[in-house]
Amino acid sequence: MTQSSSTLAVRQSALKRFLASEAAGGVLLMIAAAAAIVVANSPLAEDYYHFLHANAGPALSEKLGPMTLHLWINDGLMAIFFLLVGLEIKRELVDGRLSSWEQRRLPALPALIGMALPALIYLLVTNGDPLLTKGWAIPAATDIAFAVGALALLGRHAPLSLKLILVSVAIIDDMGAVAIIAIFYTSSINLLALLAAAGIIAALFALNRMRVMTLWPYLLGLVLLWYVTLLSGVHATIAGVVGAFLIPYIPSPGKPDDAESPLHRLEHGIAPWVGFLIVPAFGFANAGVSFAGVSIADVFAPLPLGIAAGLFLGKQLGVFGGVLLAVKTGLAAKPRGCTWLQIYAVSMLCGIGFTMSLFISGLAFPGYEALMEEAKIGILMGSLLSAALACLILRFAPKAADQQQEEKLQEAEILQDGDVQRV
Repeated sequence: MTQSSSTLAVRQSALKRFLASEAAGGVLLMIAAAAAIVVANSPLAEDYYHFLHANAGPALSEKLGPMTLHLWINDGLMAIFFLLVGLEIKRELVDGRLSSWEQRRLPALPALIGMALPALIYLLVTNGDPLLTKGWAIPAATDIAFAVGALALLGRHAPLSLKLILVSVAIIDDMGAVAIIAIFYTSSINLLALLAAAGIIAALFALNRMRVMTLWPYLLGLVLLWYVTLLSGVHATIAGVVGAFLIPYIPSPGKPDDAESPLHRLEHGIAPWVGFLIVPAFGFANAGVSFAGVSIADVFAPLPLGIAAGLFLGKQLGVFGGVLLAVKTGLAAKPRGCTWLQIYAVSMLCGIGFTMSLFISGLAFPGYEALMEEAKIGILMGSLLSAALACLILRFAPKAADQQQEEKLQEAEILQDGDVQRV
């Protein structure tokens, strides 16, 4: 094989592994969420809720009180999830799909409009209710694992170019969701703890500048940063994203990763745990909504209806409108290998807001169990509608003229991957 073909095969192999891992995690998340709903509507429901909310540790902060399994998952394990999100964002910004302004232009506009329009629809449906207004960001996020998992089930009905659009939009979406959590869902600030967090960040930054490549000092700093952030009033999961940007990174254009890069090592180390344990555990702990006594009036109450409409209508119109606007204004080129109908279906798939939407609903309505249950109904409605209709369209949508050629190239690349592995 020539060096250029080997490089192409390795690069495509890295992308295939990423999409495959996200897809597998997304399918497992679907199973965990379905299991939670089944258990919550079974004779085991009381045991399920008791198990999640029973004391499981000391009070780490005055605000949270004694730790429960639910708190350990949402405030502890999800910090590792956000750490992985931060690592992926940094990698993509440095030498990945978002490393240049040309590459950022197409996904940036759809992602931004796709966050603003769902929030606007939510506010219109909830009609300015002061309490419900706090949930405006719930329909603004996309669940990348769930969405890529749904695409994976479609096989060749979803060309690679669609997956690239989805992943790129979702990564920028994640950045926006993190910013929203940090700015709008931060309670009263403990200045002393915040100063301690600033000191830890400065120490980690100094280690980075000194090119310390050993991981354990960073891991120790991340744990300390998580704890003082928990005490500060800023949501503890933000520590994961901030910490991720302080991990040293060795760019590796043209290959999946660099074995000496601390960021690559940490990302590969935690990705399986996040995909196959943390995210499914979060889904199981948060998706369990009981439908006992739920009427049609409850389903179409302002809160669930606002969330469902934001996810289902706002996301598809915002993301597709953003792509259309970017292409028609010459800001970016239309992705090759797919039709406008397929792009519209993927825009609809962005309406799966499961993980991040559930997470934000817990921040928006702390202590309001009834509202959080209503929010879960809205998230499930919007996400399931988006997933079902998008998959139906993609299943029967005509293929682009060049998609068949793309599939032949992918088959050739798979053969190249085999050659690379045998070298």
